[in-house]
Amino acid sequence: MARLEEGQQAPDFTLDTIGGGQVSLSEELHKAEKGVIVYFYPRAMTPGCTTQACDFRDSENSLRSAGYSVIGVSPDSIASLEKFVEKKNLNFPLASDPSKEMLTEWGAYGEKKSFGRILRGVIRSTIIVSKDGTVAKAFYNVKATGHVARIRKELGIDE
Repeated sequence: MARLEEGQQAPDFTLDTIGGGQVSLSEELHKAEKGVIVYFYPRAMTPGCTTQACDFRDSENSLRSAGYSVIGVSPDSIASLEKFVEKKNLNFPLASDPSKEMLTEWGAYGEKKSFGRILRGVIRSTIIVSKDGTVAKAFYNVKATGHVARIRKELGIDE
């Protein structure tokens, strides 16, 4: 499984979102002042994924003010994403990749260790894509708790 590296061109994508919409990297980059934060999570409504999504929700205004938009990606169904957004009042797009094609292309799906076992699944990851479409930062195998604070610090939002 190849992982994206800093300086590499981020592959474009278009994925379905709730309400019959779609989100694409190229469109989000066009709208963003500095870049796009794409984060990958295993499954909506699980404890770690909820913590991470709520951290992004609570930081969304400051991230947007700093010039960044956020997109969350998982293999969840649109129906699951709709419930997640509604229940947790999420204020950024969640995209569905049930084929795991985009997740794999971005290095966020493959072998991982979970409780000492090796299995295939979504690797909790965050990629920060610069306005020019290149990878500014790539974080793989991140912990849900505290990760958004780390990103804010990396971006110079919390100095």
